[in-house]
Amino acid sequence: MNVLIESSRSGEPQAWRQQVEQRVRSVLHRLQGQVQQARVSLRDINGPKGGVDKQCQIMLTTAGYGQLVIVSKAEDAQGALNQALQRATHSLARLWQRKRRPARQASLA
Repeated sequence: MNVLIESSRSGEPQAWRQQVEQRVRSVLHRLQGQVQQARVSLRDINGPKGGVDKQCQIMLTTAGYGQLVIVSKAEDAQGALNQALQRATHSLARLWQRKRRPARQASLA
Protein backbone atom coordinates (compact mmCIF):
# COMPACT_ATOMS: atom_id res chain seq x y z
CA MET A 1 0.00 0.00 0.00
CA ASN A 2 1.29 3.41 -0.98
CA VAL A 3 0.82 6.14 1.67
CA LEU A 4 1.07 9.83 0.72
CA ILE A 5 0.98 12.56 3.37
CA GLU A 6 0.15 16.19 2.62
CA SER A 7 0.13 19.01 5.14
CA SER A 8 -0.79 22.69 4.94
CA ARG A 9 2.26 23.56 7.05
CA SER A 10 5.47 23.35 5.09
CA GLY A 11 8.42 21.96 6.94
CA GLU A 12 6.59 19.36 9.04
CA PRO A 13 9.11 17.33 11.03
CA GLN A 14 10.04 14.08 9.31
CA ALA A 15 9.41 12.16 12.55
CA TRP A 16 5.80 13.42 12.59
CA ARG A 17 5.24 12.32 8.99
CA GLN A 18 6.68 8.89 9.78
CA GLN A 19 4.39 8.60 12.80
CA VAL A 20 1.34 9.42 10.66
CA GLU A 21 2.39 6.92 8.00
CA GLN A 22 2.98 4.21 10.61
CA ARG A 23 -0.44 4.89 12.17
CA VAL A 24 -2.19 4.67 8.77
CA ARG A 25 -0.41 1.42 7.90
CA SER A 26 -1.16 -0.19 11.27
CA VAL A 27 -4.86 0.70 11.18
CA LEU A 28 -5.36 -0.33 7.54
CA HIS A 29 -3.16 -3.45 7.82
CA ARG A 30 -6.15 -5.77 8.04
CA LEU A 31 -7.65 -4.28 4.87
CA GLN A 32 -4.33 -3.99 3.04
CA GLY A 33 -5.44 -6.26 0.19
CA GLN A 34 -8.27 -3.86 -0.65
CA VAL A 35 -6.42 -0.53 -0.30
CA GLN A 36 -3.90 0.33 -3.00
CA GLN A 37 -3.19 3.92 -1.99
CA ALA A 38 -3.95 6.12 1.01
CA ARG A 39 -3.60 9.89 0.65
CA VAL A 40 -3.72 11.73 3.99
CA SER A 41 -4.19 15.50 3.99
CA LEU A 42 -3.95 17.45 7.26
CA ARG A 43 -4.90 21.14 7.34
CA ASP A 44 -5.32 23.90 9.89
CA ILE A 45 -8.52 25.48 8.60
CA ASN A 46 -8.50 28.87 10.35
CA GLY A 47 -4.85 29.25 11.29
CA PRO A 48 -3.65 29.97 14.83
CA LYS A 49 -7.06 31.11 16.13
CA GLY A 50 -7.68 27.81 17.91
CA GLY A 51 -10.87 25.78 18.20
CA VAL A 52 -12.04 22.73 16.30
CA ASP A 53 -10.14 23.56 13.16
CA LYS A 54 -7.78 20.71 12.32
CA GLN A 55 -9.11 18.82 9.32
CA CYS A 56 -7.97 15.41 8.15
CA GLN A 57 -9.01 14.08 4.78
CA ILE A 58 -8.18 10.51 3.81
CA MET A 59 -8.65 9.41 0.22
CA LEU A 60 -8.39 5.67 -0.25
CA THR A 61 -7.99 4.12 -3.67
CA THR A 62 -9.37 0.61 -3.42
CA ALA A 63 -9.49 -2.49 -5.55
CA GLY A 64 -13.06 -3.04 -6.61
CA TYR A 65 -14.69 -0.15 -4.73
CA GLY A 66 -13.21 2.94 -6.41
CA GLN A 67 -12.22 5.88 -4.24
CA LEU A 68 -13.41 6.47 -0.71
CA VAL A 69 -13.02 9.95 0.83
CA ILE A 70 -13.35 10.52 4.58
CA VAL A 71 -13.15 13.96 6.23
CA SER A 72 -13.03 14.69 9.96
CA LYS A 73 -12.36 17.72 12.16
CA ALA A 74 -10.97 17.93 15.69
CA GLU A 75 -9.06 20.26 18.00
CA ASP A 76 -5.74 18.59 17.20
CA ALA A 77 -4.28 16.83 14.18
CA GLN A 78 -3.91 13.49 15.96
CA GLY A 79 -7.59 13.46 16.95
CA ALA A 80 -8.70 14.32 13.42
CA LEU A 81 -6.47 11.56 12.02
CA ASN A 82 -7.80 8.97 14.46
CA GLN A 83 -11.43 9.88 13.70
CA ALA A 84 -10.84 9.71 9.95
CA LEU A 85 -9.08 6.34 10.19
CA GLN A 86 -11.87 4.92 12.34
CA ARG A 87 -14.50 6.05 9.84
CA ALA A 88 -12.46 4.75 6.90
CA THR A 89 -12.03 1.25 8.34
CA HIS A 90 -15.71 1.11 9.29
CA SER A 91 -16.78 2.18 5.79
CA LEU A 92 -14.44 -0.26 4.06
CA ALA A 93 -15.56 -3.15 6.25
CA ARG A 94 -19.20 -2.30 5.49
CA LEU A 95 -18.53 -2.16 1.74
CA TRP A 96 -16.68 -5.46 1.90
CA GLN A 97 -19.56 -7.13 3.79
CA ARG A 98 -22.14 -5.81 1.33
CA LYS A 99 -20.19 -7.18 -1.60
CA ARG A 100 -19.92 -10.60 0.05
CA ARG A 101 -23.64 -10.87 0.82
CA PRO A 102 -25.61 -12.86 -1.72
CA ALA A 103 -28.22 -10.89 -3.62
CA ARG A 104 -31.76 -11.33 -2.35
CA GLN A 105 -34.00 -13.44 -4.52
CA ALA A 106 -37.56 -12.42 -5.10
CA SER A 107 -40.01 -14.81 -3.48
CA LEU A 108 -42.34 -16.69 -5.78
CA ALA A 109 -45.50 -16.34 -3.73
